[in-house]
Amino acid sequence: MKYMLIMRATDEAWASMADTDFEKMLETIGRFNDEMIRAGVLLAAEGLDDASEGVVVDHSSETPVVTDGPYGETKELFGGFYILNVASKEEAIEWAKRAPLTGPGLKTEIRRVTTIDEFPQDNEWVQKERAWREATGQL
Repeated sequence: MKYMLIMRATDEAWASMADTDFEKMLETIGRFNDEMIRAGVLLAAEGLDDASEGVVVDHSSETPVVTDGPYGETKELFGGFYILNVASKEEAIEWAKRAPLTGPGLKTEIRRVTTIDEFPQDNEWVQKERAWREATGQL
């Protein structure tokens, strides 16, 4: 099963990491990533750019509204993610507990990633997506 670990932090937590030596942070995260690679569970891992560089497309009205970041109402933003292939939610939780960036305001949200096999296979759009995934080596 695939699970996404979403790395979240409050503004205060981001600010507290601002003085962290970048090389040390890369080494700490690199060791964790290497552990997951050696265990055979890591499928993908990416960090995200600063929220002030992002935008939100709000579909609440008929015409979507685009808002530039930062987002004043947001209590926590996510700054990166991992996609793991593990046997269970419990195993995903165990990996999340081992994440190296810890402290007040830092959290990891865990969500199962659904697969194309869970959708109706007789649906034309599911069939088109399946064909695309097969053609690109994703299945």
